[in-house]
Amino acid sequence: MRHMVTTRHCSPVRLATVVLVLAAGTAACTPAGSGAAGRAPTTPTPATSASPPAGAYDPARLAPQVTSRARQAGVNPQLLMAILYNEAYKPHDPEWERAWQRTKPDAAFGIANMHKAAFDQTKRGRDFADRAWQELPDDRDLAIEAAAWYLHDLAGQLPAQRSGPLSRDELLALGYNTGAGNMRAFARGTAPGPQAQSYLDRLHNNWAIARQALQRT
Repeated sequence: MRHMVTTRHCSPVRLATVVLVLAAGTAACTPAGSGAAGRAPTTPTPATSASPPAGAYDPARLAPQVTSRARQAGVNPQLLMAILYNEAYKPHDPEWERAWQRTKPDAAFGIANMHKAAFDQTKRGRDFADRAWQELPDDRDLAIEAAAWYLHDLAGQLPAQRSGPLSRDELLALGYNTGAGNMRAFARGTAPGPQAQSYLDRLHNNWAIARQALQRT
């Protein structure tokens, strides 16, 4: 699956850089039940592109919120933080995100790159049930809270008997990226495809970084 400023027109060089960065990533947190792997978003036109500020977002600054929300949801804070690092491949500035969403209406919102269907499903019966998906770019704590509870819900869908080499946290990360259906298949021993494996590799690369970020709090 399935919660960021002054804008200016992109120069051709800056636009090309932004497009290259986005094409390298995947659209994480697919809507629950879609079973689709993340896809790179389509290229926005210069008229609807906003230029993100450099160095404006660092997941480590949100370590207190990550720790608190992960504990509330009963998930591993290091997993949640590592996922935020995985999802930091694109700029997380509210103005930029909304400009991108106008070009690609099904784009994810917020620092956890959550799609509307996943957010709306996750918020049911929760303290943030009255919040809207459109608020995610402006409220990073809400984005973290929703991501934590989405991981909690994915954990409840893991099969009791699992086979294969993947740990619980690895499976939850893959579920976050590719959906619950694929996560259950991986838990039964199906090997991740190239996109899912790429997400898992980035998670491994970010694992120690996430731990260090949490230790600074």
